[in-house]
Amino acid sequence: MTGKTLTRADLAEAVFQKVGLPRNESADLVELVLKEISRSLERGSPVKLSSFGSFGIREKNERIGRNPKTGEEVPITPRRVLVFRASNIMKERVNTTLTKKNAAS
Repeated sequence: MTGKTLTRADLAEAVFQKVGLPRNESADLVELVLKEISRSLERGSPVKLSSFGSFGIREKNERIGRNPKTGEEVPITPRRVLVFRASNIMKERVNTTLTKKNAAS
């Protein structure tokens, strides 16, 4: 999977391979989980996935930005942004994998 973006189809295929659900039910299950995460975030509720990380919403106030080409000051409207914080377990997994990769090179 190196260098490739993980897609919904990849997730559905993994459910199919590991759980044994039919492909269409695996795809439906992946969609259901992703929709529930989205709905929760839309309501402003954080989502915590044990051993993976947490998703949340952060409010950003209006501020003045600058157009990099012209240098003109432009107001940036207030908005809500999605934030993700990886769990310590996930960070450790990623760092261990990177360490093993670098040692093999």
